[in-house]
Parts: sequence; C-alpha cells; structure tokens
Amino acid sequence: MLPSRRFLPSTSLLSAFESVARTGSVTAAARELDLTQSAVSRQIRALEEQLGVELFIRERQTVRLTLAGDSYAREIREALRRISNASLNLRANPHGGTLNLAILPTFGTRWLAPRLGRFLATNPGVTINLVTRLSSFDFRLDSIDAAIHFGHAHWPGAELTFLMSERTVPACSPAFRDLHSISSAEDLLDLPLLHLTTRPDAWEQWFGDNGVPFQNVHGMLFDQFATAAQAAIAGLGVALLPTFLIEEERKRGDLVAAVDRETESSERYYLAYPPERADYAPLAAFRDWIVKEASA
Repeated sequence: MLPSRRFLPSTSLLSAFESVARTGSVTAAARELDLTQSAVSRQIRALEEQLGVELFIRERQTVRLTLAGDSYAREIREALRRISNASLNLRANPHGGTLNLAILPTFGTRWLAPRLGRFLATNPGVTINLVTRLSSFDFRLDSIDAAIHFGHAHWPGAELTFLMSERTVPACSPAFRDLHSISSAEDLLDLPLLHLTTRPDAWEQWFGDNGVPFQNVHGMLFDQFATAAQAAIAGLGVALLPTFLIEEERKRGDLVAAVDRETESSERYYLAYPPERADYAPLAAFRDWIVKEASA
C-alpha cells in the first residue's frame, strides 16, 4: 500500500530540490533544468509546503540547506538515481530483463566472465550488469538483484544457493622457491607471507590444518587476489591462493606451489539474493545456469 500522497512529492519537485541542493544555487539549478529561477523557487516552496518542513535557509541571494534538508537531499538523490537506472535498464532491454549482479573481483574476471557468453547465448533477452562488492551489503538499500558471496552460509535477509567449495595452495614464483630452498610447511614461517584483507585468518588456518605450530603470522596486505598473485609472481613472497583462480599462471610456470599442501577452505561460494527476487525470471535463469557451471 502506497503512503499518503503528501509523502510522495512529484518528481519535478524532487528534481528541482535535488538540483538546488547539489549546486547550492537556484540560478544554477534553473539553468540545469532549463527553467526560470522563479519557477524553481516556486517548486521548492511547493515541496516545503507539502512536507511541512523548511529545507533551505534563504540569505539574501543565496540558499543553503537546513539540517533536515541536507538529510533529505541525500535520500532523494539516491532515490532519483535508482529511478534513472531502472529507466535506462528498461530502455536498453525492454523485452527481456536486467540482472544487476554483484561480483567478487577476481572470481568475476577469472571464473565468471569467461563463461558468461554461454549464459547470454541461451538467454538472449537478458542483460547482466556487473558491479564489484567486496563484502556483504543490504539488498534493501542497494539496487542489486543478486551477489556472489564467499563465506559461511549466512547473509541477513538473503537466500543462499551453494555454488562450489574452494581449495587453496601456497603459491610463489619458481625463483623464489629455489632461492629459499623451501621443502616443508614449516619453512614458510620464516618467509614473507602475502595476506588478503578479506581473509585475515587464512594463513593461520592453513598452518593449523597442516599441524605447524606458530605464534604470529605477519606480512603484506592486499585487497584482491589478483594483486596478491602478481606480487607472488614478482617474488615478494608466498600467497595463499585458490587453485581454480590461478590455473593459467601455473600452466605458464609463473606460479608454483611453494609446498605441495592444498587445503580446502572452511568457507564456500554462494549466490545470494533477496527472497522476494527469487522468482524474478533473469535471476532464476542465471541461478540455474551458474549452479550447473559450478558443478561442472
């Protein structure tokens, strides 16, 4: 049920308000909206009267937002952005559907992107927009239909569909391995280790799984697997990397296993989505496809 008309101002009033709030000038807003200054001023007054709240402080020829106006501007700007994006998506694909998918950077570029052509070939009416998200978010506040999630089977307010597990290996360049004469898991404790900020305990877990006692594990921090892998290739240390994401580097000989000790991660890959979008046709088609791809 929609709220009272009083709390649903017209887009023309909201657009005028957002423009003045962003530019800090009625004159600039009028120029941007191709209206007269008096017309913009009337729209602002009409909005304030409809809401019963003063949004701007008028000082001679200038205006500035009240505290309430500033808070309202942030909300309205995001709402107008989402309306604009929805309209662009509909115009770009009026007969199919659009899936806004949040991806993990390296998973998206190394695993998903090379396979997407197969999905699009069998679902020609669907458009997929990819955006990067490194951590969980609130689907209610973001215009995302689904997300690739790595972690435990928990995402507040979302349903999760299992995709795949993951095995990791301590990887480095061949020259680095030969230089340090690495022969056992214990040898890694004395070497520079490369860490991922989103998996701060990964090395501790790896040493624990391999029965190696340790006190503190330090080293360089990276926010993405791709940069950690490049650092390992450059000889900066040993990185704990998912095997399926570095297949090409291992085939070329750029990376090798520092020690032959692959371990399975305690966390998994999932497709996360809000329950109310579960039957959305583009999402349902993508879910069925990616589950089959992951199992293959």
